[in-house]
Amino acid sequence: MSTDLDHSQSDSPGPTLGGSALEYLIFVGRHKRMIASWTVATSVAALVVSFLLPSTFTGVTRILPPQQGQSTAAMMLGQIGGGFGGLAGAALGIKYSSDLYVAMLKSDTVADALIERFKLMELYDEKDLVDARKRLAKDSRFLSDKSSGIIVIQADARAPARAAELANAYVEELHKLTNTLAISEAAQRRAFFERELQQTKEKLADAEVKLREAIASGGLVSVDAQGRATVETVARLRAQISAKEIQIGAMKAYATPSNPDLQRAERELSAMRQELSRLESGVPAGDVAVGGDARGMGNIRLLREVKYNEVMFEQLAKLFELARVDEAKEAPLVQVMDRAVPPKKKSGPKRGLIVAAATVGGFIAAVLAAFASNALDDARQDPVRQGRLDAVRAAWWRRKR
Repeated sequence: MSTDLDHSQSDSPGPTLGGSALEYLIFVGRHKRMIASWTVATSVAALVVSFLLPSTFTGVTRILPPQQGQSTAAMMLGQIGGGFGGLAGAALGIKYSSDLYVAMLKSDTVADALIERFKLMELYDEKDLVDARKRLAKDSRFLSDKSSGIIVIQADARAPARAAELANAYVEELHKLTNTLAISEAAQRRAFFERELQQTKEKLADAEVKLREAIASGGLVSVDAQGRATVETVARLRAQISAKEIQIGAMKAYATPSNPDLQRAERELSAMRQELSRLESGVPAGDVAVGGDARGMGNIRLLREVKYNEVMFEQLAKLFELARVDEAKEAPLVQVMDRAVPPKKKSGPKRGLIVAAATVGGFIAAVLAAFASNALDDARQDPVRQGRLDAVRAAWWRRKR
C-alpha cells in the first residue's frame, strides 16, 4: 500500500507557476534528500575554502582635518581700505571639507609614495604601477563623518604590523602633500598676494625707469602742488579700481549675476570709474610750470604711473605680510586622534558570512535543480516535448556528419 502511494507521489507533476504554498512544500519535501545533500556539500566546501584563505588584518587611524575659522589676518583685512578687505574676504576664503582630504588620500601621489615605500609591487606581485595602485585602493578605505569631520583610514594587510604601518603611512604622506599645496586659507591668501606683489613690484620698477629716462633726456619738468595732489588722487583711485575688478572677477566664480553683493560691487566699480574719468579729463595744462605742455603732460603721466604702482605695492605688501603672519601661526593641518596599532584580531576572511552565503546559495541551487529535473521528467513523458528535447540535444551536442 505504501509502495503504491510513494510511486504515485513520485509520478505526480511538480507545482505549477501559480500553485499554492502547500504544493511547493510537498515538492521540496519530495526532493529533500537531494536538496539537503547539495546544501551540506556547499556549506562544507565553503568552510574548507574559508580556512584556506589567508588571514587579513586591518589597521585603523583616525584623523581630524583643520576646521574653518576666522583667522587673525582675515579679521584685520577689513581695516584696510580701497576694496582690498573685500577682495581678501570674498575671493580668498575657502571652506575646509573632509572630502578634500579624502580625495588627497586617494590621489596617485600618495599611492605612489606608499607603493615605493613598502615595495608593494613586489609584495603584490605586480609588474605594472597601475595594477599596484588598484590593489592598494582595494586594500584601503577612507570613511568620512560629515557631522564631526573625522576621517577614518583603514588599511588591510596579511601581517598586523604591516597593516598598522600602512594606515599610519597614509597620514604621513598626507602631511607631505599638504605641505606642498596651498590648501589652507592663510596659505591661499599668502600665495595669491605673493604673486600680485611680485607683478606690481616689476611694474613699479619699469615705471620708475621710464620716469628717470624721461628726466635724463628732456630735463626736469616740475609739476605744481595742485598737479601732484591730482596725480596722487588719480593713482590711488586707479589702485582701488584694480582691487575692485579683481574682487568682482573672483565673486563671479561662485555668485550669479543677481547676487546682491555682486551687484553692489559692480555699482561701486562703475562709480569709481566715473570719478577716475572726471579726474583724468580735468587736469589742466596750466599745471605744468616749466618746459611746455607736451613735456609737462608726459611727466604727469609717468609720475601718475609711478604713484599708482606705489599705492598698489604698498597695499599688497600689507596684505602679504598679514597672510605670512597668519600662515606662521596656523595650527598643524592634520591632527591624529587615534594612531594605528597592530591589530590583535583578524578582520578577514569572515568565515561565518562565507559559510552562510554558501549555504543559502546551495539551497537555492538545489531547489532550482529539483524543479529543472522535474520539468525534464515531465517533458520526457510527452512525445511532442520529448521530440523538442531531442532536437535541442542534437543541435548542441551531436556532431554533424
